[in-house]
Amino acid sequence: MSLVLPDSGAEVLADGRRMPKSSQRNAAAILQVLRSEAPAQGRMLELAAGAGVHSALFAEALSGLNWQPTDLDPGHFGSITAWAAQSAGRIRATLVLDATREGWTSGLGRFDAVLLVNLLHLIPSAGAEVLLAGLPEVLATDGTAFLYGPFLRDGQATSPGDAAFDASLRAQDPSIGYKDLDWVTARLAL
Repeated sequence: MSLVLPDSGAEVLADGRRMPKSSQRNAAAILQVLRSEAPAQGRMLELAAGAGVHSALFAEALSGLNWQPTDLDPGHFGSITAWAAQSAGRIRATLVLDATREGWTSGLGRFDAVLLVNLLHLIPSAGAEVLLAGLPEVLATDGTAFLYGPFLRDGQATSPGDAAFDASLRAQDPSIGYKDLDWVTARLAL
């Protein structure tokens, strides 16, 4: 089943780059955190890179990081590649990766940081558990995982818009929807 999401009709630029509105809205906030918390140098693994906007913008702004985008859908690779062409060679070729399947970390090696943007609410809880459980296996000893997306707080959405979007997701697929922040952090406690 293909989900109907607010960004389903993302603008496509002449060179094949997709420009989802959510990427435009959240890039500055995410970059602000990465600038203050991400390592100055090393390897960054991006799970579910989507259109590739964040890979390109963040690789340019964080010049000491070499970026490894991944995505489950090869249909996104054209956009990711087009965005990567703007990055002065610090973005590696995109890997096909389903981080919701057991063993997803096999063969990836260790990364200084992992970035996950707007995915946990789009996958079932069981898949989210597998993804979160694998993070320590791909992070270097002092590595950091950066998770961005909408979350419930004490089982409640934080705005009417979030409540409506969560309800829309659950109506399309009852196995997905916003995860509670406490649920996520409990699975990250190492």
